[in-house]
Amino acid sequence: MSVDQATVRRIAHLARVAVTEEEVPHLQGELNAILAFVEQLDEVDVSGVEPMTSVTPMVMKKRQDEVTDGGIADIIVGNAPMTEDHYFMVPKVVE
Repeated sequence: MSVDQATVRRIAHLARVAVTEEEVPHLQGELNAILAFVEQLDEVDVSGVEPMTSVTPMVMKKRQDEVTDGGIADIIVGNAPMTEDHYFMVPKVVE
């Protein structure tokens, strides 16, 4: 894949980066070099490699999913001007 100068200008515009006309050819070469490196990665055979989420093998810590009220409902609504049964009371705004 090759990037032309119009694409470099568009990328710079989308990234909100000010690029002068003198910088465009240099950035074009840089982007093409990056894309050439990424294309080299397509040549690597990864058919027997499992996807990994970390470089070290680890098991994700899990906890039981328990539904609770958090145990701090009184503290949460403590500064509210009006509450009822641990809910915030607000004036009616829609009729």
